[in-house]
Amino acid sequence: MAEPHALDQIGLRRIDGGSATLADYAGQVVLVVNVASKCGLTPQYESLERAYTAHRADGLVVLGFPCNQFRGQEPGSEAEIQAFCSSTYDVDFPLFAKIDVNGSQRHPLYQAMIDAEPDAYERPEGGMRERLRQFGVEAPRGDVMWNFEKFLIGRDGRVIGRYAPDITIDDAPLRDALHAELVGAA
Repeated sequence: MAEPHALDQIGLRRIDGGSATLADYAGQVVLVVNVASKCGLTPQYESLERAYTAHRADGLVVLGFPCNQFRGQEPGSEAEIQAFCSSTYDVDFPLFAKIDVNGSQRHPLYQAMIDAEPDAYERPEGGMRERLRQFGVEAPRGDVMWNFEKFLIGRDGRVIGRYAPDITIDDAPLRDALHAELVGAA
């Protein structure tokens, strides 16, 4: 399991070019999401922004990491991505530079989170991995399956959950874990 300092010292680049680390969000509940603008799951931006707005004062921060590794569903430049998120979904949560979440160029943040939580929670009645397989997409265990997979990081800086892309912030497994972390450590 990755120690908190391993996560909070990893360098990040904001979508506007500025530098950051997870240490900038110390003491907050962090939801890390790989995002894309041209995906069937893109409407999740709305619920992510709604949760961020509703629980920001409680210590929630959503961090969006654009990724173009899943059938080219995030082809735009960082400026185009930022404009799309702002104009289409009124996204105010922090966005970061486009990264790889799988493969030899996997960003160190994603490597550390995957090391801490190798498998994503999937719906028991029909998991995302199986649904992807029906579309000819293999999602090897350990890899991020698709756009909008989520990692929940507790106030202590440890990864406490990983959720399949089709698990929204409004679905009980993620909603309940988020609520427990926001209320339990407040």
